[in-house]
Amino acid sequence: MSTILTDEYSYILFIAVILLSTKLLGLLTQRFNMPQVVGALVAGVLMGPSCFGLVQKTEFITPLAELGVIVLMFTAGMETDLKELKKSGAASFVIAMCGVLVPIGGGYLLSRIWGIGTDSSGNMASAFLQQIFIGIILTATSVSITVETLKELGKLKTRAGSAILGAAVIDDILGIVALTIIMSAGGGSGEDGGSIGIVLLKILGFFAVAVLSAVLFHIVFFKWRAHDKKDLRRHTVVCFVFCLLLSWIAEEFFSVADITGAFVAGLALSGMPTTSYTSTKFETVSYMLLSPVFFASIGLSMTNISMSGSMIAFTILLTVIAVLTKIIGCGLGAKICRYTNKESVQIGVGMISRGEVALIVANKGSANGLISEELFAPIIIMVVVTTIVTPILLKLVFHDKHAAEPAQA
Repeated sequence: MSTILTDEYSYILFIAVILLSTKLLGLLTQRFNMPQVVGALVAGVLMGPSCFGLVQKTEFITPLAELGVIVLMFTAGMETDLKELKKSGAASFVIAMCGVLVPIGGGYLLSRIWGIGTDSSGNMASAFLQQIFIGIILTATSVSITVETLKELGKLKTRAGSAILGAAVIDDILGIVALTIIMSAGGGSGEDGGSIGIVLLKILGFFAVAVLSAVLFHIVFFKWRAHDKKDLRRHTVVCFVFCLLLSWIAEEFFSVADITGAFVAGLALSGMPTTSYTSTKFETVSYMLLSPVFFASIGLSMTNISMSGSMIAFTILLTVIAVLTKIIGCGLGAKICRYTNKESVQIGVGMISRGEVALIVANKGSANGLISEELFAPIIIMVVVTTIVTPILLKLVFHDKHAAEPAQA
C-alpha cells in the first residue's frame, strides 16, 4: 500500500477510489432515506487515513476539493431566487448575528469550564483569548453541505433556503471581523490586516468591486451575445472565468473567503436568459468529479487520533454545543424576524455544518498562538461530525409527507 501512496500517479487511483466509494455509499444512504451527501462524507472517513488508508489528502486533492466547493457555491448563486433573497436581506443579518454571538458564548463557556489555556506557556496567548477563540471557531458556517442537501431535496429556493444562503454570506463576514479582533488582541497580524478598520474597509471594498464587476460583466456579455448566439458553450466558459476571477480577487485582495466570491458571481448571473443552460453544465461537472472530491476531502482530514479521557469528553461536549448553539442562535434570529417555528428550526439546522471554514480559522489561530496542538483533534472531529449530521437533520426538518422528493440520478 505504501508503494501506491507514494507513486507520482497515485492521484489517479485516489480519484477513482473517491468517485466509486462516494457514489456507492451515497446510494446506500439514499436507501435509508438519507441524502446522498452523507454517504460521500462517510466515504471520505472510511477511505482516509483514519480507517482503510486507501486515499490521502495530497497537494493535488486539496486544490481540487477547493475548486469543487467554488463550483458548488457558484451554481447555488445562479439558482438563487434574487427576489426572495432581497426579501430576506435584513432577516439574514439578524440570523447571522445571532448565529455568531451564541456560538461564541457557548464555546467560551465550555473552554472556561474546561480550563483551556490555563496551563499555557511560551508564546501562547492568554487563557481568556484562547477560550474566546474556541467560540470563534464555532461561529464558522460551511453552507456548501447545506446547499447540496437542499438541492437534492428540492428546497433550495424556499423561504428558509434563501435565508440560509443570505445568512451564511453575512456569517462569513462577521466571522472574519471576529477573527481579526481576537488576532489583534493576541498580538498577531496574520493575513487579515491586524486592524478592524482595515478589515471592514476590505469587506466593503470587496462588495463594491463585486457589484462593479457584475455590472461590467452584464454590459460586455450582452453586447457579445448580440453578435454570437451560436454556441452557448463559449458562454459557459466565460461565466466560469468570471467566477474564478471573483473568487481569486476575494481571497487575494480582500481576505474574504473564495466561496463568497463564487456565490456572489453566481448571483450576478442569476436570472439571465442562458443561466439554466450554464447551471446544468456546471452541475454535470460538479456531480461527476468536483463535488465527490470536496465531500470526501472533509473525511480525509481525519487522521489517526489519540486523546486522553478528558479530551474525549471535551470533544463530545464541543460537538454538542456546536450543534445546539447554531440551532438556538440562528433559530432565535429567525423567530425575531417572524419566521414560523418550522422555518426557524430549518434555518438553524442549515447553519450547523462547520466544514473547511472552521479548519481554516483554526489554522490561522494556531499560527498566532491562539490554539494548542492538542485541540486540533477535537476540532477536526467536531467539523466532521457536524458536517455529517447536517444533511441528516435537514432531511428530517424539511420532510414534507405530501410532497414527492425529486429523483437523484
